Amino acid sequence: MSTINFDSLNVGDQIPGLTKPPITRTTLALFAGASGDHNPIHIDIDFAKAAGMEDVFAHGMLSMAYLAQTLTGWVPQSALRGFNIRFSSITHLQDRISCEGEVTEKFEEAGEKRLRVTLTAVNQDGDVKLAGDAVVALA
Repeated sequence: MSTINFDSLNVGDQIPGLTKPPITRTTLALFAGASGDHNPIHIDIDFAKAAGMEDVFAHGMLSMAYLAQTLTGWVPQSALRGFNIRFSSITHLQDRISCEGEVTEKFEEAGEKRLRVTLTAVNQDGDVKLAGDAVVALA
């Protein structure tokens, strides 16, 4: 993580992105175990098919975790003041999720210099899976 500060950043600056390997059944099983979310729609193909899906699909919170990893790879976790995400579409097996962010606002609040960063997570075809923003405080 490189040292950044409020004055060195401008609206329109991109934060360092993150691309994850393709999502596999193992990814889903490991995330289910780590998160405690054992919803069978994510890990049981028979259940998913009975629900009308072609196969299991990723937890929305998995892609949200990837966005959080993008943020904390850029600034310390202690700088995070807000994190708001909307789930846009299902993330399927073999999707490669890429996360990116852009500084969209600089402001002061509660005696802190803060940045608002828009965030998106897209698959390899550019389909938006999650979108939202975060607020971080920087010296």
